Amino acid sequence: MKFFLLRGTGVLLILYVLGCAWLYVKQETLLFYPQRLPAAYKFGFPGKYIEYTIISADGIPLNGLLFKADAAKGLVFFLHGNAGSLADWGRLAPVYQQLGYDVFMLDYRGYGKSQGTITSQAQLLNDVEAAYQQVASRYAENTVVIAGYSLGTGPAAWLATRHQPKLLLLHAPYYSMTDMAAHTIPVWPLLPNLLLRYPLPTNEFVTRLKCPLMLVHGDRDQVIPYASSLRLKALCATGSQLLIIPAAGHNGLTDKFNYRQAIRRLL
Repeated sequence: MKFFLLRGTGVLLILYVLGCAWLYVKQETLLFYPQRLPAAYKFGFPGKYIEYTIISADGIPLNGLLFKADAAKGLVFFLHGNAGSLADWGRLAPVYQQLGYDVFMLDYRGYGKSQGTITSQAQLLNDVEAAYQQVASRYAENTVVIAGYSLGTGPAAWLATRHQPKLLLLHAPYYSMTDMAAHTIPVWPLLPNLLLRYPLPTNEFVTRLKCPLMLVHGDRDQVIPYASSLRLKALCATGSQLLIIPAAGHNGLTDKFNYRQAIRRLL
């Protein structure tokens, strides 16, 4: 009997180690769902926009779009979610263009026409910083709004701690990716946190902000609980606002009437 118990324990230990190794190595496939576009792809958005090539610190070409407003009074630097590409996310630009802001959107490595693949959190954040320096430096920083949606909220919050924009605008933000892992993976309490190579601690970033913060969340979000925004708001009670959109899920927040009213007042 003792032999079989030891053998069973050994098998479970091997499975545990193999599971941890798989999670560590395959993490990108769990976090990122890019839509790739051919190099010759032509965007078909209305209005004025310019296609940009951002060169990362290690020389990788990244694709971005700068949507132009008439007599622009500033820039919305927008980091999108974990799925799709600029072919989808670009439709959000008119929300801010109509308020007199240029809008820049970046496709991360492996998304859209951007080359390379995401392999680490540091690489992802460095790419965001490179894009910000190459685009936002053309605007007075007190006219720049850094915005993020879902996955993009962590990098957006990190970026805002390194600069002094007019506003940080987070749509459906997560408290941290570690918190999201505990929320979505039932066995996560049995796993070491060191397995998570993309912790993206938004909760730590927002405590270091030097600019106002606006959080936006749907109260029926089934991807990222809106309690995440409540918890983030509690960390920075002064200089922050929270807009809860009734009956809204994870997507389509910028289409809601009360969102557009609130953004008009802010911008």
